[in-house]
Formats: sequence, C-alpha cells, structure tokens
Amino acid sequence: MYQALYRKYRPKTFDDVVGQDSIVKVLKNSIVNHKFSHAYMFFGSRGTGKTSLSKIFARAVNCLDSKDGNPCGKCKNCISASEKECVDIMEIDAASNNGVDEIRDLRNKINLVPAELKYKVYIIDEVHMLSIGAFNALLKTLEEPPEHAIFILATTDPQKVPETIISRCQCFSFRRISTNMLVERLKYVCNQENIKIEPDVLQEIAKAADGGMRDSLGMLDKLSSFSNDTITMDIYTDLNGMITKEELKKLFDAVFSNQFEVVLNLLNDFNDCGKNIVQIISQFMYFLRDILVGHFLNNGKIPYDISSVEKLITILNEKMFDIKKSGNPKIYIEILLLDFMSMSSEKIDSHITPGIVVNKNKEKDDIVTDDNDKNFDSVSSKDRNFKDGLNFKESKKSSEIISDSNEDEFISNISSDQSFDIIVPGKILNIESIMKARVNNAFALANKQELRSDQEKLSILNDYTFDQNIGYLVCEILNSKFRVACSDILVISYEYDSIVQQNLEHLEAMEDVFNKLTHSNIKLAIISDEEWSKLKNEYIEHLRAGEHYNVIDEPEKEFKKAESNDIISNSATTLFGDIVEIDE
Repeated sequence: MYQALYRKYRPKTFDDVVGQDSIVKVLKNSIVNHKFSHAYMFFGSRGTGKTSLSKIFARAVNCLDSKDGNPCGKCKNCISASEKECVDIMEIDAASNNGVDEIRDLRNKINLVPAELKYKVYIIDEVHMLSIGAFNALLKTLEEPPEHAIFILATTDPQKVPETIISRCQCFSFRRISTNMLVERLKYVCNQENIKIEPDVLQEIAKAADGGMRDSLGMLDKLSSFSNDTITMDIYTDLNGMITKEELKKLFDAVFSNQFEVVLNLLNDFNDCGKNIVQIISQFMYFLRDILVGHFLNNGKIPYDISSVEKLITILNEKMFDIKKSGNPKIYIEILLLDFMSMSSEKIDSHITPGIVVNKNKEKDDIVTDDNDKNFDSVSSKDRNFKDGLNFKESKKSSEIISDSNEDEFISNISSDQSFDIIVPGKILNIESIMKARVNNAFALANKQELRSDQEKLSILNDYTFDQNIGYLVCEILNSKFRVACSDILVISYEYDSIVQQNLEHLEAMEDVFNKLTHSNIKLAIISDEEWSKLKNEYIEHLRAGEHYNVIDEPEKEFKKAESNDIISNSATTLFGDIVEIDE
C-alpha cells in the first residue's frame, strides 16, 4: 500500500528532525544524562515536528542502547515501541477525547506498571481542545504522576491551555521551519523518490507551506501524482489555482498605471478559470515584496513610485484576514484595488452635484492626456448638514506676507494672537453649498503632484503641535487624511461626522494656519471618511457611463449677523423671557 510522503519521511531519530536544533539538543541531553521531566509541553504552528519529536522522545527514554540520546531502533524496546499495538506509548487525540470521562479513565489506568517498556508515555495531541473539567481531572495526575509515567502535551494554541497546566510542564516553543531548510529537505525527498522538479517550484512550495514540513511534503506528493514528467511552474500554478509570473506582471502594470477596466477584466478572467482569488492576492503580495527587495538591495528599476508599492503591500497585508473571511472575496478585492488605484491616479474627475453641467459626449482626450490619467475618484451629491461655523479674518496670500528675507521673523511670530484674531461676523448660511463647490472643483482639477506636495508639507506642522495658540488647529490638520488636491483646494476627511462639524467651525482658522506655516494659498474642504468611500464607489458608475463634469463657481459666503449677548445692550425680557417682571 502506498504511503504518503509526509508519513514515509517522518523523522525516526532526533538527528532527522529539521529546523528545531535547540529543542533537539535539550531533549537529547536529558536522555543522555537521565534527567528528563515527567511532563512536557510542545507548542507551535502545524507541521513543525511536535508529534514527531514526541514519538522519538517516547522511544528514546525506553531504548536499552541509546546512541547520543537517539533511539537505536534495534533493541526489543525500540521495536516494541514502533509497533501500533504498543500499550505503553499512548497517543490521545484531545479533539475527539476531550471529556472528563476520558481523562478519568486515563487517570485510573496510569497507576498500572508498563507492560513491556520502562516508561509509560502519554502523548496528548491538541491538548487545548480539552474541556475545563478534563483539565481539572488531569491537573493532580500531571503534578504528581507515578515514576513510570511521562506526559507530553502538544498544541497549536497554548493560550487556551490553563496556566495551572502550563506551570507543571517543561515547555518548548517550536518555530516555523525556514524556507531554505524546507527546500533542502524537499530536494532530498525528490532524490530519494526520483521526482524531477524545477528549482523554482521547490521555492514556491516552501513559501506556500509557511514553515510547515508536513504541508510542503503533502504538496510535493500531490504534484508527483499529477505528472510523471518534470514538474514545472505551470503545473504548480495550475494545480493550486494560482497565476503565472507573466500574469502577475500584467496585474502589477495594470494596477500601478491605474487601468481600472484591465484590472477588473483580469480578476474576472482569473475567477472564471477557477483560480483561487485569495491565493492570487497572497501570490501578488510576494511578487510586490520581491520587487521591493530587488529595488533596495540590487537597485532594481521599476517604472512606478516605490512608495506606492510599499503602501499596497501594507494594505493587502492588513486586509488579508478580512479577504479570507469575506462572503465574496472577489468583490472585496476588486473594491480594495479600485480604492487604491483611485487614490493613486494622476487625474481625478468629479461626480454630478447640483449646478454641474454633464457632458456625456465629451471626448476623454479633452481631459486626459495619457492612459495613466483615465481614472478618477468621485464627488457625491449627497447632502450634508454642516453646522454654522465661525468666520475668521481672511489671510493675505502667503506670497504677500512671507518672503525669504523675513521668514525667521514670521516663524517667531506665527503663533502670536495678532496673526489669528477671531471675529464673529455671524452664521454662514450657505456653508453646505460652499463645501460642495470646493469638493467638486478639487476633484475636477485634481493633480497627484499637488496632493503629494501638500502631504510633504505636513512635516513643517509637527513643530507647532504644542503651541498654546495654534497647536489645536495644527493637530486637527495632522489628524486628517489628505484625499484630493489641486492648485488652490485641498480635500481632507475625518473618521467621525462630529469631528467634521467641529472643524467646519474652525475652517478659516485652519486654512490660515496651514497657509502661513507652509507658504501656501489653499482653501480646505472637509468631509467624513464614510462619505469619501461612498463618493468613490458612486463615481466609478458614472465613469463607466462616460460622464465628465465641469468646474462650477463657488458661491459667496452669506452671513446672518450673530445676536449680541451683552447684558447692557439687550433688554431684560430678551435675555430672561417671561420670568422677568418689569415695574413701571
């Protein structure tokens, strides 16, 4: 009967174990010096050798002629311990025997002396699956077992094991096996089994195994059954629902050149061909990682912004758990990539808002200068209820205030009260229309270089976060997310609507501080993160419909004069209402 490779090449001695040298050394020395503990706990990720080392240790402690701690494999105890019928070495699966009754039965039998060997060894696999009652039943026995009993507890999740159990064991943490070690072991198995395989495939198997020897041998076993000829990269990718390097390169170029339609078509093609879309994204992350390593270590040249590559890797890594748990990973990945691309696009168009002229028949060439400028983020027409805000003294253009000759003087006086005197002309009645116009125009004229330029200016603001006069305004700017920018408008967003309303009340003061500190002349538009997400998704639909929008005029501010609360100027009736009685 055929035996799976991971079973056929399971280590028989300590010297056969790969990647756990420190643990092997401790266990071998304890055998040689006859100083082994009554209870051990092995924990680590799957396929790292926990059960294999448990079985080797069980044979080694019973061996009559051990060699440097290794079982000889020839004495009667070694032969007996290797047989399935051996009653003195018991392997218990805690996942299916996790009740109190099973542990009580074990406790009742443990006092019986070994039938053939020197020691009874109990290997409890996946011990974290035991119930609380089972752990309590095991506790006393584990603390004071008979002299002929040894316990080895193995688990992939030690956090679920009670501290009272852990404290009674000698614990060993099994680390993931390195890629190089896995490759060397796979080469050895291939030579033994006469399996012809390309070196790149061995590397990919080792990466996919994520430090687990069993997973890597299982994949090699599957590939060897798939083809009797040389196992190529095409066979590996086809069998595992992955894509080739050429397809990865095509996806890479499409994402970083902001080709929305190409990216969506590629994802559709992969899905229609039965590819594993989650595995493709994992593969894409490694592809981006290799590009970064090549760039920083070997000065590899790529035609795209290296910081954008770093950002995409970070996003994919952070969202990988959500992708795997998503009800529809394909849609989740599509939105994730489109979101990244829209933020990175050179030109960003705007969505319909009241007063915008829609030119459905207008050619793209009127707006877009090259293929990289085809994709734009959106501006929604959804209404917002902005609170009435305070109005501050309008600042002169930074070029009129600051020159190279008086920059030091400006910096020394930037936080003075005179530069930021607050006046209250009244409520801005049309703040909502003003914000809509600013957001629309920022999107219509947006330029990636302008956005980067504004982001680079943030470092200047860090020196003023503790300033007693303007520090709170600086912090609000630093806490925002820069979304879209053009030559005179910057759109920023915040997570909560309450913060949006609060900062709208300080809008012109924030503009004044930002412009003076950074030598700029921009107007701010403030929205929420939730609204920003909706705007982008809504715009994509209009982009597909071929709609393009014009810049609109920003309305003039309309104020309602604030009523004075001065007790001298207001009548008592106005201030206190009907509770006032007036004697004539």
